[in-house]
Amino acid sequence: MPAPIPTADQRRPDDVYAWLRLVLCVLLGTLGSVGMWAVVVVLPAVQVDFAVERAQASLPYTMTMVGFGIGNVLIGRYVDRLGVMLPVAVAGTLLGLGYILSSFTQSIWQFALLQVMVGFGASATFGPLIADISHWFERRRGIAVAAVACGNYVAGVVWPTVIKLMLAGTGWRVAFIWIGVICIAGILPLSLLLRPRPPAPSDDSQRKPSLLRKPLAPSPFSPNALQGLLIVAGIACCVAMAMPQVHIVAYCVDLGFGIARGAEMLSLMLAGGIVSRLASGFVADYIGGVRTLLIGSVLQGLSLLLYIPFDGLASLYMVSLVFGLAQGGIVPSYAIIVREYLPAREAGQRVGIVIMATIGGMAFGGWMSGWIYDLTGSYQAAFLNGIAWNLLNISVMLLILLRRPRTETVKA
Repeated sequence: MPAPIPTADQRRPDDVYAWLRLVLCVLLGTLGSVGMWAVVVVLPAVQVDFAVERAQASLPYTMTMVGFGIGNVLIGRYVDRLGVMLPVAVAGTLLGLGYILSSFTQSIWQFALLQVMVGFGASATFGPLIADISHWFERRRGIAVAAVACGNYVAGVVWPTVIKLMLAGTGWRVAFIWIGVICIAGILPLSLLLRPRPPAPSDDSQRKPSLLRKPLAPSPFSPNALQGLLIVAGIACCVAMAMPQVHIVAYCVDLGFGIARGAEMLSLMLAGGIVSRLASGFVADYIGGVRTLLIGSVLQGLSLLLYIPFDGLASLYMVSLVFGLAQGGIVPSYAIIVREYLPAREAGQRVGIVIMATIGGMAFGGWMSGWIYDLTGSYQAAFLNGIAWNLLNISVMLLILLRRPRTETVKA
């Protein structure tokens, strides 16, 4: 007979059950994060269907991110109090219903408003799961958080390809119905397996919370001041990140390469992001979240710069891969920073707030890039705009890093 699931008193951070729960969270993230990518793939088809300009066609993505950001905060607060099972089950149902109802809309405004519901439902399978898994790991918290965050990018690899095939056979409306059914049928039963509550921290978790050989220094900022800085940084990095992620499909259509090539580039970009997220989680266990995020932000800015001179088919594939490898670890690093410097009992809410800021940056950046395109007739200025926002993110991270007090090394 299979071994029984250990009780709360028997469970320990980083134990076998923690790793099994990690796998479950990645599966849920892969299913639920379709809410992040479906509207990106169907953007050109929606624009034609509703006969609107690019900025208006980008609005549903913005509304998706609004719902996603609000959901990360509200659901995160309930996760801190009630656990993650019920919020994920309810949100997964809302996600599926949002897609099914979207397929019957008759205007871009109806479609955009329903994407708020889609984004809210999808949010439960990102920030709340990241916050939950951070309680189940101490020595390997960085890699665990990064792995759960990878569910979002695994979805970005799998779902665009699936949706592309659906579009070729049935159109975006029927595709959205199928997505809704799959989400409800998959997320509900998996969420029921999240019932166990996190174990209590081990006795030495404060002294040696990770693989670092020195204790974490106290933040020179108050909790709210640090939260504010992370909000500014999250908005800035994701305004920059949104340009390729939101508009790569439309960019390829404009260059004459078609939707299929754009969807492939998006999948390649996010595949690189998976590698980057796992690598950044491993690195963060040794050098901390702030330094890891700073490295990713610098690399993101450099990779954005490459999009400006290179617009051939082969070069865009390569640059998209480089961009994915550069930026994938940025967003999970915020959750690691929160757990390093802010109270553990507030992890769900505070991680949710920072995630909301990053999503706000994605929403604003996705719309702004479309607006700049309509204004200038090309995406070159939009790439430069993204680079400028990325410099703001680097500046905030340097401020946090340089203000961090020095500590002496702890003897092993």
